[in-house]
Amino acid sequence: MKILFVWPRDRHKVYGEKVARKGFFYSFMSSMVTFPKPLTFPILAAVTPGEHEIRLIEGSINDVINLNEKFDVAGITCATRYAYSAYEIADELRSKGISAVLGGYHPSALPDEAKEHADAVVIGEAEETWPVLLKDFQNNQLKPFYYQSRPIFAGSVPSPLNIYPEKTNLDVQATRGCPNKCEFCSITNMKHGHVFRTRSIDSVVEDIKSIKGKNFGFIDNSLTINPSYTKELFKRMINEGIDKTFSAMGNIDVLGSDEEFLHLSRGAGCHAWAVGLESVSQDSLDSIGKKTNVVEQYPIAIKKIHDYGMIIIGSFVFGFDNDTIDIFGKTDDFVRKSEIDIPDASILTPYPGTPLFDKLDKEGRILTKDWNKYNFNENVVFQPKNMTPDELRINAQLIWKKWYTKSAMTQRLLKTLKIGVSPFKSSLIHNLYMKSFHYMME
Repeated sequence: MKILFVWPRDRHKVYGEKVARKGFFYSFMSSMVTFPKPLTFPILAAVTPGEHEIRLIEGSINDVINLNEKFDVAGITCATRYAYSAYEIADELRSKGISAVLGGYHPSALPDEAKEHADAVVIGEAEETWPVLLKDFQNNQLKPFYYQSRPIFAGSVPSPLNIYPEKTNLDVQATRGCPNKCEFCSITNMKHGHVFRTRSIDSVVEDIKSIKGKNFGFIDNSLTINPSYTKELFKRMINEGIDKTFSAMGNIDVLGSDEEFLHLSRGAGCHAWAVGLESVSQDSLDSIGKKTNVVEQYPIAIKKIHDYGMIIIGSFVFGFDNDTIDIFGKTDDFVRKSEIDIPDASILTPYPGTPLFDKLDKEGRILTKDWNKYNFNENVVFQPKNMTPDELRINAQLIWKKWYTKSAMTQRLLKTLKIGVSPFKSSLIHNLYMKSFHYMME
């Protein structure tokens, strides 16, 4: 069979003159950073029987309309913010006689909605269900829903690098799942997302060696969930003499308390830790179940990361029920004083399938179910408790603009230069990337 994989893009990034004017800068900077990129389709390609032909496109409905090739079946994945684009693409493909399969976070949370636009919906992880679905399709026995009944054993997943050996921008997955269950996190959309699993260190090291480029990212939800496992991985990378740099996501509690972990991560090639700080309000953190974060320990942890020659990408979320209007000024003060290298901010967005969405929906505080507006930075889709939606949106956008003025970026970069030349270069690239993202949104 001929199989098409489709990764929908934001509609507002695809249409209009803004992209023609500003898209090149954003695309160029996106290619420079080592933020982890999803491995969904590379992994699905790895578990697809070898007799099938696969093609991957990333784009909009226009890219699908202009397809001149004939495919038997198409797999489409999407998060909530891309749902309508995914549905539009699926409808178009079905009108061409191509069977459409929807999967990912949003279809897993709302499978009945997704089924209105698809021949089948894959709910949850897909490594075991996807080959079964293809066999059913060949036998004209396609089922409406495919549900992964057990957690995927991470060690059984083939390496995507065996399928795309020519790629230099594929990232690496060492572990899967997160047991922390923060109520706003979309990982909870997946039935087994809270089940933490590890791959064999041999397999992970082999994947890293297979990457032709010098930079990569770990796609893991957090490399600090099992510090003992990650330390062994870093030791192997050091002993193998792997000469690559990487970024990874981690939790602030381990990064702030385990200096052996920091030492090994730097020795293995880590140049940046992306950390969900979420809030400078301990009450807000406690209310959402962010048990790994203690605000008073933030400055110590950030300094330790810097002391070991690595930068920190610190993300914050505004709009929790304990947030009042002064949270923006407090966060800005903290970012400046703590010398975070790359600050990021987003508007709290309750995704379907999360405990937060269910809670707010039950309280009648969901303002819209227009999924296009579930986009982190442009819209407020719920009624905040201690401010108006406009106050939340405007202040979140203003603080983002303040952080990425030329003056603010220069001050941060000069401080990062004191850490070292390599951290400075990494920080420069990431700051320009974040600036380019905001530039696209203006």
